[in-house]
Amino acid sequence: MLRLIGVGNRWRGDDAAGLVVAAGVRARLRGGIAVIEDRCEPLELIEACEGAQAAWLVDAVCSGAPPGTLHRFDAAERALPAGLFRVSTHRLGVADALELARALGRLPPRVVVYGIEGSRFAPGRPLSPAVAAAAERLAGALSTELAACAAGR
Repeated sequence: MLRLIGVGNRWRGDDAAGLVVAAGVRARLRGGIAVIEDRCEPLELIEACEGAQAAWLVDAVCSGAPPGTLHRFDAAERALPAGLFRVSTHRLGVADALELARALGRLPPRVVVYGIEGSRFAPGRPLSPAVAAAAERLAGALSTELAACAAGR
């Protein structure tokens, strides 16, 4: 089973980027891929990954790069740069949850993580235009990538 997990909080501006990508992929693909929207509670994220052959995660990040910049990481090979994934409203973010899954032996063999650089995370704000455009581009690219993986290409 292939899984796409969009992480975020739809009420905190650019923090909703992962959820927007997940919704965009869900609208484009039919079957073979589980699309999950997650608030990034660490245990929920570990459970969402468990049993998958491969998982793709999308979350908002904050590194100081221009808003809308896409970052891509192979989390199966090495730990994510934890400082980049600290936008979470929870004590543990995506990087921490994936490392916990790795330590518990529950990390899928393939884990690809995309971070969309955000700029506004205040409650009640909409996505910034740059992040909305990046989320739309990434949803299209991931739909193509996931469909190819599901078809065995």
